Amino acid sequence: MITEANTRGAPRSAAEIAALANAQASSRAAPCSFLVGLIGSGISGSLTPAMHEEEGGKLGLHYVYRRIDLDALKLDIAALPELLTAAERMGYNGLNITYPCKQAVIPLLDELSDDARALGAVNTVLFKDGKRIGHNTDWSGFARAFQRGLPDVSLERVVQLGAGGAGAAVAHAALNLGAQSLTLFDVDAARAQSLADELQARFPKAEVSAGMSLAESLAAAQGLIHATPTGMAKMPGLPLPAELLHRDLWVADIVYFPIRTALLQAAEALGCRTLSGGGMAVYQAVDAMRIFTGLEPDAERVYTHFQSLLQR
Repeated sequence: MITEANTRGAPRSAAEIAALANAQASSRAAPCSFLVGLIGSGISGSLTPAMHEEEGGKLGLHYVYRRIDLDALKLDIAALPELLTAAERMGYNGLNITYPCKQAVIPLLDELSDDARALGAVNTVLFKDGKRIGHNTDWSGFARAFQRGLPDVSLERVVQLGAGGAGAAVAHAALNLGAQSLTLFDVDAARAQSLADELQARFPKAEVSAGMSLAESLAAAQGLIHATPTGMAKMPGLPLPAELLHRDLWVADIVYFPIRTALLQAAEALGCRTLSGGGMAVYQAVDAMRIFTGLEPDAERVYTHFQSLLQR
């Protein structure tokens, strides 16, 4: 072993010199290492770790991604400050944040990207230079998935269920994509109204409102975006009465586990065009990896790997 003392002027044997040269060469050749994680509730089935680790390996990195499941740890959202501190101390490069923590994490951060600040929701936290920097890749992930899966549908009138952290992101994406009218519904009517007001200020050319009658709004709509946890494996079921769906709707779901939710199955049975949450999961992961590593992941390669994970 070469110690600090014998690297500073002390005579070295040929063996020591060779060992030092090998150590330096190995250090130069070793790939970068990244340790990241996902904080959320009921995330045992998440495919995000597998996507990150596979693509990290393809990029020549030592890339480790860990789940930090509040349910498995028997914790709730109140543990979020402690978990962020622990991750920093253990050398994590960053964290993805999912339900129900995307808004609660904001007061715990030092900086926000422009997107995260505008949306009031964070799904990606970068630890850098002693700071916690919040980003949002949900909206860009949804936008890219929508352009790929439903590129030619009408965005004249769109109804969205859910006005939480994920809802804020996908509503922002829908308006960026050109939605002319967006009507929001949420179990918390005040939250839906607050989000509608924020979006209307950012997109003055569109009509954004908090809806009063879901039946009337859907009857006149061309599209439905679902952005609540209902339909996840741990929260099965439909987020609305099935009879409110009609065949002229396109339906986009952000849930991807299971990939074909009860909502998508009901919509497909009517002949609706549908979009699963899989594409959003892929593209938000690609954007988050870029933030964590500074490298450009291969989005199509990640998408192909995601499809193979689903088939398993």
